[in-house]
Amino acid sequence: MKVLVLNAGSSSLKFTLFNMENGENAVLASGQAERLGLDNPKVTYKRPDGYKSEEIPAITNHAEALQVICKKLVEGEGAVLKSLSEVSAIGHRVLHGGEEITKPVLIDENAKAIIRKCFPLGPLHNPANLTGIEACEKAFPGTPNVGVFDTEFHQTMPREAYLYAIPMEFYKKHSIRKYGFHGTSHNFVAHATAEYLGQDYNKTNLITCHLGNGCSMAAVKDGKCIDTTMGLTPLEGLVMGTRSGDLDPAVVINMMHLGMTADEIDKTLNKKSGLLGVAGIGSGDMRDVEKAASEGNEDCKLALNMFVRRVAKYIGSYYVLCGRTDAIVFTGGVGEHSSVMRKRIIDAVAALGIKLDDAANVDCFGKKGIISAADSPVKVVVMPTNEELMIALETVKIVSK
Repeated sequence: MKVLVLNAGSSSLKFTLFNMENGENAVLASGQAERLGLDNPKVTYKRPDGYKSEEIPAITNHAEALQVICKKLVEGEGAVLKSLSEVSAIGHRVLHGGEEITKPVLIDENAKAIIRKCFPLGPLHNPANLTGIEACEKAFPGTPNVGVFDTEFHQTMPREAYLYAIPMEFYKKHSIRKYGFHGTSHNFVAHATAEYLGQDYNKTNLITCHLGNGCSMAAVKDGKCIDTTMGLTPLEGLVMGTRSGDLDPAVVINMMHLGMTADEIDKTLNKKSGLLGVAGIGSGDMRDVEKAASEGNEDCKLALNMFVRRVAKYIGSYYVLCGRTDAIVFTGGVGEHSSVMRKRIIDAVAALGIKLDDAANVDCFGKKGIISAADSPVKVVVMPTNEELMIALETVKIVSK
């Protein structure tokens, strides 16, 4: 079975084509169309054997981008299919399913209606996700489409975890609650870590740390998410590349008193805050901030200290919630590649007795591995995430029923 996985963003369309035959789960081709609707849109296409092509086609939307991708899959030097009919199913990353979609679903009119209903909860992503689905319905008539939702994994949280302490009418009438995101990533690394440790997933307790430009954590108890750091939107929780994370709601009120509009506040907290806002070097990329800090930039040092402190605070909180923690898991661009940041975070939770094997930590770059010392009461694991594969696996389950 060949499965096409799509992730439609507001101005981009990422794709991966998998061959799922006999558990092979092999990538046949991948790439993305970017800058859709903007000047100089670009389509990148590559194969695992090293073949790569880039072009700037005359496209303006997701449907046109999909046509270019489909053509590349079946025509020319980089082709990996004889016909689009070889694609048995299409899996879509969808941001928000609200409370109505709690597991991967076969896309039908009802599912599309729920995705539309969640537009206000995911205004940047859900409309684009639906556009990608509808483009596939036209390009691959009769081929099943499956939605895998970012919010699914966190739907096992208890009410005391996902409700905010505000009047209940806001939840009952307007669905204002914590939903959590990065669910596909947390789901993948939680299962992969339990398998790696040789444990029964349903009896495994983990603290998963997805650290990249966007950052979130999840407390996983007996294989179920019982809390996560992101909330109604991806803004809550950790200090991120450009997002503020947790703050006193009165900060927003004060911004309003300063004359800022709702859109200006939203842009400031989502696009101008986090490492970018504190470091003041024009970049929220962890690598740039770490480099400037190593050269003596005090604001960059402060930004890194704030980042570490927030992660450590949530590790302590989730350690208590889980009751017993088998492993702390690092994933995402920063989590998988920054041995310096992993060490700083684990050093910050030294009160829990957790210890690193420094050599193993430095050696573990972009690959899975145990980086804790042999006598550490809790293992520390690096587990590269693979959201596309998780979507493909869930898609196969749905269409195989």
